[in-house]
Amino acid sequence: MGFGLAPANAQAPANRAELTVEAGRPGATIDPNIYGHFVEHLGRGVYEGIWVGPDSPIPNVRGIRKDVVAALRKIKVPVIRWPGGCFADAYHWQDGIGPTASRPAGINSAWNKTPETNAFGTHEFMDFLGQIGAKPFISVNVGSGSVREADDWMRYMTAPATSAPGKARAANGRAEPWNVPFVGVGNETWGCGGNMTADTYAAAFRHYAAFLRNYSGGPANLIAVGSDTDDYEWTERMMALAMKWRPNPTPLALTSDRPLMWGLSLHFYTFAGDNWHKKGRNVDFPEKDWVAALARANFTDELIRRHAAIMDKYDPEKKVALAVDEWGAWFDSEKDAPSQLYLESTLRDAVIAGMSLNIFNRHADRVRMANIAQMVNVIQSLILTDGAKMVVTPTWHVFDMYKVHQGATLIPVDVQAPDYVHGETRLPSLSVSASKDAGGKLHLTIVNLDPARASSLRIQLNGGTFRQARGEVLTADRIDTRVRFDAPDPFTPAPLATSIADNGITVTIPSKSVSLIEAF
Repeated sequence: MGFGLAPANAQAPANRAELTVEAGRPGATIDPNIYGHFVEHLGRGVYEGIWVGPDSPIPNVRGIRKDVVAALRKIKVPVIRWPGGCFADAYHWQDGIGPTASRPAGINSAWNKTPETNAFGTHEFMDFLGQIGAKPFISVNVGSGSVREADDWMRYMTAPATSAPGKARAANGRAEPWNVPFVGVGNETWGCGGNMTADTYAAAFRHYAAFLRNYSGGPANLIAVGSDTDDYEWTERMMALAMKWRPNPTPLALTSDRPLMWGLSLHFYTFAGDNWHKKGRNVDFPEKDWVAALARANFTDELIRRHAAIMDKYDPEKKVALAVDEWGAWFDSEKDAPSQLYLESTLRDAVIAGMSLNIFNRHADRVRMANIAQMVNVIQSLILTDGAKMVVTPTWHVFDMYKVHQGATLIPVDVQAPDYVHGETRLPSLSVSASKDAGGKLHLTIVNLDPARASSLRIQLNGGTFRQARGEVLTADRIDTRVRFDAPDPFTPAPLATSIADNGITVTIPSKSVSLIEAF
């Protein structure tokens, strides 16, 4: 088939599939932080995407866009990682405090040497979080910074109002300390964050960990730099050398039951194939690029399983989280893109988001944070802006549908469905995760990867009594349907017809779609 495949009215016969849901066998709690986000100073992600300044004609609260805040509040964003990314390891936090007019102009050395005004700094970021109701995940500068600089930043943010750092903070408009629950100790130290070996970084992490703390409030949960994709040796060395307070405790050594790291990160991006220098087009792509991207997204499951198996050797009680703090679809930007790493958003992004979140949910015993890259105007965005215009993307809709999983209990599922086959690539046609919320409602999120065949699905609900069901579905006519500023949203979820009898649900899941079914 050609670009975009055929419209929905030219579907092949539906696949027949069965799904068994074991509602009486609850699993781990799905940490809300799995639905976290990532903001970096890159392209128009911060400037115009979030920050327009208090004097902008675009409606704002203290310089932060009202429309963006409203959209993010609706999907219940739990945590945001900032200021990077590669930008973090050239960022000096003192440049981003004080009167805006007095802040030094800088150069964004991580991203094409573009100007950096430093107008959006610590106070502005914390204000943004307060407006949307999210927690901070601060990445400190290990690559070009120092332990003292990182410690000073923590003191500035978290020390009591009566302390010298607290008084300096108050002079800039904030008397009370902020709570900083998550601290990333560097970023990609195997690459842009320092070109370190695992052993070198493990030693650096231990050094920083000795000094990084909250000076009021709860402990600082430290997130160590983990693997680039499938570098399993990096995970092995980090768990062996940096998980505990003392790698080889002696009877006289101080020890603690609390691991030195709260989490170990994993970075993994999806593109059409496995070539970083040829990621594939984001628009007008053929089915071979659809399936190649979905195959790479599906690889996330193997990555997590293999990294988790190494972590299990050193941490069988699963105290250390796997934090997938950079993930998402990253394709080649079009030549006329309005800013760096800006991508238009298509149905393929929704399917990738749904698949990925299902995978994270299913590994909720180990994956307790994930941060999609990135929030606004950069690669797999949830929001796109064009001056005063704003649109939400199909990825935003997926996060809106999936928010029911936040804090719910994972429920095991068994899927029996034909594979989706294209060329030499074979993938499960359905991706599923399920959870039960505190009120006893069961939620299933189902992604149909097949771009041409619907799935005639019979769902058996075991371990409870369910008498009602309802659903909604996100899909579009073509695999490369995209959101536009000058047209109605083609991705608004629509009702999905379901029938329930004898604890069984019958439903047809459209091709190339993301669905949510609720049973109660």
